[in-house]
Amino acid sequence: MGFFLKLILMGLGWSFGGPLGAIIGYAIGSLFSGNRPKVIRSEVTDTFGNTEEKRDFNVTLLVLSAAVMKADGNVRKSELDYVKRFFLQNFGQQRAENYIKMLREILEKDYNLYEVSQQVGRYMDYASRLQLLHYLFGIANADGRVSQEELGVINTISDYMGVTNSDFLSVKAMFIKETDSAYKILGIEPSATDDEVKKAYRDMAKKNHPDLVGNLGDEVRQAAEKKFQEINAAYESIKKQRGL
Repeated sequence: MGFFLKLILMGLGWSFGGPLGAIIGYAIGSLFSGNRPKVIRSEVTDTFGNTEEKRDFNVTLLVLSAAVMKADGNVRKSELDYVKRFFLQNFGQQRAENYIKMLREILEKDYNLYEVSQQVGRYMDYASRLQLLHYLFGIANADGRVSQEELGVINTISDYMGVTNSDFLSVKAMFIKETDSAYKILGIEPSATDDEVKKAYRDMAKKNHPDLVGNLGDEVRQAAEKKFQEINAAYESIKKQRGL
């Protein structure tokens, strides 16, 4: 990454460095090459906004989205539309288009998924990682199904980010329905006792509460609220089955 682009990212509050910094620098360099330095700084700031938490989450979303979208060797319009809709609802037409331009640049670059995911795990709080995982499943499911290749990549990202297996299975169960999905959403087995069910619900509700990601924007919070509703619905389903 060029020295000037490093200064831009530092000025914006990004201290990524490492693989994420290199990918971001590549994409920014491709988007804004040819502009004068002052124009680049202005356009980069306008593209990504002024809230550090949102920038970090959104840029990370782009990088990991690219990995999921390329998993089965076919980047679909439905997937691009899903990502664009997220940014459109958060930032308006112009910034959404800029983010999609950046995504297209990132899609052209190969990178080490392990290193990127490990870096995400180090700097991003756990609630944001869970929400990021939820969005990756949403992207994979944009065409109506999650392929085995996409599932494998999301599982790998989840593992490298430091998300527990039970939390991964919980999010997966919200998109891939099975007979015991309600239990998987709560991160427990059907053999769990009533007390274990109640405790699992409290723990899952606590770590997935929408207030934990409210700083990431309205669209992220709305998605978190939907996920929270799924957790509540799963708990109610189990209570009904058990007569609790």
